[in-house]
Amino acid sequence: MESASGPTVDIESLTAWMTDRGLGSGPLTDVTPLAGGTQNILLRFSRDGRDYVFRRPPAHPRPNSNETMRREARLLRALAGTDVPHPGLIADCGDESVMGVAFYLMEPVDGFNPVGQLPEPHAGSPAMRHAMGLALVDGIAALGAQDHQALGLSDFGKPENFLGRQVDRWRSQLAGYGEFDGWTGPQALPSVGAVGDWLERHRPDRFTPGIMHGDYHLANVMYRKDGPELAAIIDWELATIGDPLLDLGWVLATWPDGKSESTVSVRPWDGFPSAGELVTRYAEGSARDLSAVDWYHVLACYKLGILLEGTHARACAGKAPRETGDRLHSRAIHLFERAEALIR
Repeated sequence: MESASGPTVDIESLTAWMTDRGLGSGPLTDVTPLAGGTQNILLRFSRDGRDYVFRRPPAHPRPNSNETMRREARLLRALAGTDVPHPGLIADCGDESVMGVAFYLMEPVDGFNPVGQLPEPHAGSPAMRHAMGLALVDGIAALGAQDHQALGLSDFGKPENFLGRQVDRWRSQLAGYGEFDGWTGPQALPSVGAVGDWLERHRPDRFTPGIMHGDYHLANVMYRKDGPELAAIIDWELATIGDPLLDLGWVLATWPDGKSESTVSVRPWDGFPSAGELVTRYAEGSARDLSAVDWYHVLACYKLGILLEGTHARACAGKAPRETGDRLHSRAIHLFERAEALIR
């Protein structure tokens, strides 16, 4: 199967690999590309009466793309049997000689992604949309409650000094944008220095390590078609062992506050819970200490704002669309203004 950029999936090799592992017989049928939130390649197909979803790195893999695939598959395997909604792993191949990249097969998710116009019955029920918001934080509360060591993930991340590394990590990322000619510089982001300093001064003394998704928001979940419950958390590329409360901070940083367009567009929005209700719901389902929840919200604003500013810096140098760069720059400014308000 080919894309405009050249061959992406060697169906013949995939078919032979599946046969070797007893995953059906005969040809792959109904092969359909799936749209995803990343550049990773997703295909849905059937074989011998069973449906599969295939996932592999992009056509032009990044240096760490294959290791990311192996990590995703390992995590999905570890989550089997837990109460964390996730796509079920069927089989994986970390050996790049089979197809040139690492890949895995997972169960199709019977659900929908909420970005854009919601389907019925969700679109017609504010009460269902309220429950959808609560279910979003239920997902990370369940994830953060897992014993990563018991699941065989003790070496899946580096939780030691995880919070202590955060500000320096993102401060360095921001400084690195200086390589792009024409970038407006950190001075165009309000209080970026003050926010970083505040985060360092108010960093929580301790935390309980656990599994964190790393990019948790409405665009990275799927909901059941007939109700408000999560069908699956998806796109596990950034998952690690760290402080799961940063996932909650990420939800809060990407949640509409009435002053700016959200990073995701869900219509209709009325009925979804407030940020405060999300925190209350998380507290009901988690034993974690939420006394410093604003710190995690500010850290998420800081990190996300710096990430978005990277596209603006590239756009200033002609390496990304200017319209996109300007829009994300405005979003970054709003995130730092939100962080300032939380600090005050």
